[in-house]
Amino acid sequence: MGQRVRHITWAWLALAGLSLPGCMSAVPSDEIEGESVEVSRLAGVTPPPGAIAAAREEAETSVIITELLGRESVLPAGSAFARVSDAVLKADARASASELKAARLRAQAASKNWLPRVGPVVSLASLSDVVTQLAVDMVLFDHGRKKAERDFAKADVELAAITLSEDTNARVLTALSLYLDGAQARERVALERRTLKDMERFEYIMQERVRGGVSDRSDLGILRQKLAEIRARLAAAEEAGATARAELNAMSAVPLDEVTGLADVRVGGFDARPLDILRAEAERDRDIAQARVKRAGLLPGVNAGGTLGSGGTGVTVNAGQDSLLGVGTGASLKAIKAVEEASSRRVAQASEDATRQISRLESRLKALGRQVAEASQLTQEAKRNLDLFQGQYDAGQRRVMDVVGVYETFAEQQSRQVGLKYELALARLQLARVMGVLADGGRI
Repeated sequence: MGQRVRHITWAWLALAGLSLPGCMSAVPSDEIEGESVEVSRLAGVTPPPGAIAAAREEAETSVIITELLGRESVLPAGSAFARVSDAVLKADARASASELKAARLRAQAASKNWLPRVGPVVSLASLSDVVTQLAVDMVLFDHGRKKAERDFAKADVELAAITLSEDTNARVLTALSLYLDGAQARERVALERRTLKDMERFEYIMQERVRGGVSDRSDLGILRQKLAEIRARLAAAEEAGATARAELNAMSAVPLDEVTGLADVRVGGFDARPLDILRAEAERDRDIAQARVKRAGLLPGVNAGGTLGSGGTGVTVNAGQDSLLGVGTGASLKAIKAVEEASSRRVAQASEDATRQISRLESRLKALGRQVAEASQLTQEAKRNLDLFQGQYDAGQRRVMDVVGVYETFAEQQSRQVGLKYELALARLQLARVMGVLADGGRI
């Protein structure tokens, strides 16, 4: 048995030495350079250690994954935002992580695709004779198909990693949006309760004035209508807050009812590239690798095969019987080339779209920052007017309804300031999600 194996090995070496020069002479020089590692492996069953190391390195090294791992979260450590993020990530089912694991296993399998394929063959030679053999098939030259398959698997891993990062950042943004809704509702509830208390005092004054015949009953009716509107807004804010907190707790590992406050999220000056651009680049690499696989399938390759067993020993060389050239082969090759060009253009389009989206968000942040400052100033002015009217009312120079009107303006400005403050916080988080920096890449 050992003597037969040695015979087959030497036969393969001889066939490889005879077949490769002829095959390589028909290939352009630029393609030969790209296939130098592939051809060197065919000198024997076991490739040199350098070829193994190169294959392992190209299967595991990825600039995109390295960039994803190096991202740091913009959420301040120990802040309310960070506590919410940690809680929801602990409860994440992480289906994307399973997909990434599967893609890595596929890439690991593809990194060994240059090895010969070995398998048993059982056949019935005659009605009473069963032949068992061991068949070995080895690719001698395939126009870069095996390398393209490894590149495709590598790009597939990169896409799965980007999908995991996108899903994680989207989950954190969803949780923080719910947290902001709950915090805003809590602040509005406190504001409406103060407003209700002050308006009830005005109602009491007006009621006493109506009893004394000083004021008209219609003013009291208007005040009571305003009180009903305030109570309705208060109930709506309480319901909205309860809904947001319940939804947030449903996607969290621990209750977050006691978490309060906002965090100063750093925006602008990100070192990371948007996730949409990384996705476009990974899709381009995968499409190009797939196109190279299809191109290699249209061109004839060379395979060596051998059998060893009870039915005898044999060595065969297959020179492209499964990929014969046809009349439309040229057009098919041009179509594959067009796919590569289209993939590169999609990266440029994704870069343009991401730049536009970031510019829009940054402009919105500047506008919201200005509006928050203006709302704060207007609230202070409304408070000064209210104090002035209150003093004039105490001096008998103003009616109750005059003070009520100024107080309503003050309450509206307070409510607008609250809304703008939380809208600005959400816009910052949205920009961070586009950049993919709501969670640490290492933790993802």
